[in-house]
Amino acid sequence: MTLFTLLLVLISERLFKFGEHWQLESRLEVVFRRTRYFSLGYTLMMSVVAMVAIAVCLSLLKGILFNVPLLVFWILLGVLCIGAGQVRQHYHSYLKAASRGDSRACDEMVAELTMIHGVAAGCDDREFLRELQNALLWINYRYYLAPLFWFVVGGSFGPVTLVGYAVLRAWQTWLARHHTPHQRLHSGIDAILHVLDWVPVRLVGLAYALLGHGEKALPAWFASLGDRGTSQYQVLTQLAQFSLAREPHSDKVRTPKAAVSMAKKTALVVVVVVALLTIYGALV
Repeated sequence: MTLFTLLLVLISERLFKFGEHWQLESRLEVVFRRTRYFSLGYTLMMSVVAMVAIAVCLSLLKGILFNVPLLVFWILLGVLCIGAGQVRQHYHSYLKAASRGDSRACDEMVAELTMIHGVAAGCDDREFLRELQNALLWINYRYYLAPLFWFVVGGSFGPVTLVGYAVLRAWQTWLARHHTPHQRLHSGIDAILHVLDWVPVRLVGLAYALLGHGEKALPAWFASLGDRGTSQYQVLTQLAQFSLAREPHSDKVRTPKAAVSMAKKTALVVVVVVALLTIYGALV
């Protein structure tokens, strides 16, 4: 059921998910607005409560009407948790602004796209576009590839692990947008996601190394296997940049498109791998 649900979710996301309405982040805003206490324990509690609630729903729906309600529930959760939604709109708005030379609109959209990790002050145009590429690669990972990973490895409890990860992702985004760096640090969200992202980042990084021009990417990937201190963002984007070395880094439209193109290829590879594993009985 994992593969069937995954395909339906990705098709639905591409065809119908144009804004934030069908995004888990928007559903959780009512909870996040009331939060005045920031700690590692509270962050873990939010994720665990969400996972327990989903597990209970799965148990209650199992066996009802030939599991049709259960399948619908899987698909609904997948649509809520997988996909960039409004962030994808920001990307298309950036491309339109860059095409017509509207630098102010470009800066506004770049600020949205690079909100989590930011862009270093004083960088030149080439470095700026590389950081934009990195942000787009990370968005693709955070909203597509990492949720796919947790959905697949969860097996029959895929929606549970998927929602747990999506809640943490939503909390990190909310903190970055509405609270101070000190509050975000105190919440422990970055530390939790650093641990959870370790394995999927290496798997995605390997795909980038194999799909792109990976003469330098593969050695860097092997080196990353023993690296526990570097942020997962840096690991992933460094591997991706090795593979993007021959792509344009000076055009405001072609440069981000090159990163998105490679990210889409990687997502397709992930779906193909899941399909093959399902066919051979490794996944349910």
